[in-house]
Amino acid sequence: MIRTFKNILFLLLLLGTICVEAQQRYTFNRQDSLRGMLSPLRTCYDVTFYNLNVRINPTKKYIQGYNEIFFKVIEDFDKMQVDLFENLQIDSVIYKGKRLPYEREGNVVYVYFNNKLQKGSQSMIKFCYSGVPVVSVNPPWDGGFVWQKDSSNYDWVGVACEGRGASLWWPCKDHLSDEPDSMSINIESPVHLYCVSNGNIRKRMDLDDGYARHEWFVSYPINNYDVTINIGKYAIISEKYKCIDGDTLPLNYYVLRYNLDKAKKHFSQIPKMLECYEKFFGKYPFKKDGFALVEAPFWGMEHQEAIAYGNHYKNNDFGFDYIVVHESAHEYFGNAITCKDHAELWIHEAFATYAEVLFVEYTQGKPAAQLYLNQMKEKIRNKEAILGPLNVNYHGWQDADMYYKGAWMLHTLRNVIDNDVLWFNILLGMSKDFKFKNVDTKQVVDYFNKKTILDLNNIFDVYLKNNEIPTLIYKLKQKGSNVVMKYKWKANKNWFRMPFKISFGENIDFRIYPTSNWNTEVFRDQDVDNVKLSTDLFYVNAQKIH
Repeated sequence: MIRTFKNILFLLLLLGTICVEAQQRYTFNRQDSLRGMLSPLRTCYDVTFYNLNVRINPTKKYIQGYNEIFFKVIEDFDKMQVDLFENLQIDSVIYKGKRLPYEREGNVVYVYFNNKLQKGSQSMIKFCYSGVPVVSVNPPWDGGFVWQKDSSNYDWVGVACEGRGASLWWPCKDHLSDEPDSMSINIESPVHLYCVSNGNIRKRMDLDDGYARHEWFVSYPINNYDVTINIGKYAIISEKYKCIDGDTLPLNYYVLRYNLDKAKKHFSQIPKMLECYEKFFGKYPFKKDGFALVEAPFWGMEHQEAIAYGNHYKNNDFGFDYIVVHESAHEYFGNAITCKDHAELWIHEAFATYAEVLFVEYTQGKPAAQLYLNQMKEKIRNKEAILGPLNVNYHGWQDADMYYKGAWMLHTLRNVIDNDVLWFNILLGMSKDFKFKNVDTKQVVDYFNKKTILDLNNIFDVYLKNNEIPTLIYKLKQKGSNVVMKYKWKANKNWFRMPFKISFGENIDFRIYPTSNWNTEVFRDQDVDNVKLSTDLFYVNAQKIH
């Protein structure tokens, strides 16, 4: 059985092309499969804790350090896979005080043990490394380090690695499905600068060689791409948010010194945002570590408990900073709830983008939220499926449809359910039931089905697995005082069915139930000229025929 599985795995790794339901072809190589697939060399162990220690040299753009990887043995093994980009040098791999042999295959490292590690045991290896890490050309979409100078000519350093991988700067099991229970992040940086990382800082100490050591600790599970560092001439703004139940949450904003006054004014919008999210998604999930924003030399990223902010203190036409609102929503969807595969990052992005809509609804009302949604609709491309191919470290998260079409899909589902009490209970329930868990698309769909007692599979399938959206084909005819309507769905799935809403003026709404076959309905005492299709509530096309 083991040999057969390994043969199958080898064949899968050699596949260069994978086909998805949108009938598009994506070319991947072996490195993509090694990073994206959970082979036996990765499933044999479960990471429980990382102790990361890195010295950052901004002048040389050089890093050096080690990571202690604590893990539980899931199956007996004497060989494991750890990920580290090949441009970084491995100085040694230590186990119980002795060096272990290893071999490299691109960005993958195979570590060999002299004896089999036994199932159920706990172990640790120390992975020492150094080198010049990848530089991001277009952060945060193109992962890597960002080495900049601020306006006062101080070094300003950040890193973002979603998609490209955390192993571009530290050795780890670089797969979303395995998060440590907690993590220690210890960074040495020039003494005149301050280093911000995830969680809470436990100690900062000046060293004797012009560097300072910053010891940060994350008290909760954290996905690899969330782990970050920010080095700069920072000032700190500390506040407290009073929760709905009277509890308090510490807030810390790390901003460049010359932006201190601007930041104090601009970030005054954050308590209202936290209030909104607490109402819809429950209490902030990382209470012990608090909420933090860090001014970064790139647009933004949802780094857990250290949200990267780089939108230059600008509000949008609706009067708020959408980078703050969007990236902070990821504390719930993306950080507390994390998908298992990059192909399913819609679970992060669709919900975080719809959280922007809910924030507008909460602060300005439904009409304003609808206007906000309409602006999003203009950005949808419908060129490829939202759900990408699994097991290949898919980078489709950069496509805008995961955000805007994903948000419109959720808005459509809200109106399919047609019960806002139930809708918001589902969102709140997800935040509680999936908190600190890794989930996949099936689990999310099953959750919606269970809570609504509906079969929503075909709706999720059409919006997630296909690039085309449904079209309502319809005919209208005035027959005396009545309106006769014939209608059906045209979709790339013949079995597609989804309710829809039409109206004949204010407070005269009807719910219809189109399928792929023609249906006929008579609306009594109505005027055909007053018919309005609710394309503001459902993301569909509508085609009238004669």
